[in-house]
Amino acid sequence: MVSGESTRLSAQDWARAAVKAIADGGLAAVAVEPLARTLGVTKGSFYAHYRNRDELVAAALAEWRRSHGDEGLAELAAITDPERRLRELLTTVVHSVQPLAPSVHLSLLGDRNDPRVRDAVRWVNRARLELLVRTYRELGLPPDRATARARVAYAAILGLVHLAQTDPDAPHSAVLADEVTTVFLPS
Repeated sequence: MVSGESTRLSAQDWARAAVKAIADGGLAAVAVEPLARTLGVTKGSFYAHYRNRDELVAAALAEWRRSHGDEGLAELAAITDPERRLRELLTTVVHSVQPLAPSVHLSLLGDRNDPRVRDAVRWVNRARLELLVRTYRELGLPPDRATARARVAYAAILGLVHLAQTDPDAPHSAVLADEVTTVFLPS
């Protein structure tokens, strides 16, 4: 972003920049001066929206929860055909995984003892798992089996994200998308 008199950043702009910083380096990467440089503004812009770094961290975690929890899943949740919903969900996730790309979710795990982080991760996990469990139930799996399948599918998704962060030779996402849908769609 280029600074200028007409450029005004919102609190959400700062929160989104902080989310990106978290992906790159965990909570420790959320620092006002580096974010201001990245955004092309002065620290004064920050103080127009937040009193301190803790408020920005809280806003960033809320932004991540919103964009990756219930609201971020709304379009997928609205798909009425559960097979199509699961296929779209899995394909979307796999296509979003890029080799060596940072991940907010995985970066936050390094700060999992922070109650704010624990709550945010729990919130996002719950939203994602609820959608997966609902989908597996609609596909005909009994409750216990739907819950177990959802947990295994979600663990595989997080595992793919982890591998992508460390493996520059990860298979092409189209190949993985086909494979993941074959593995996780009930037969």
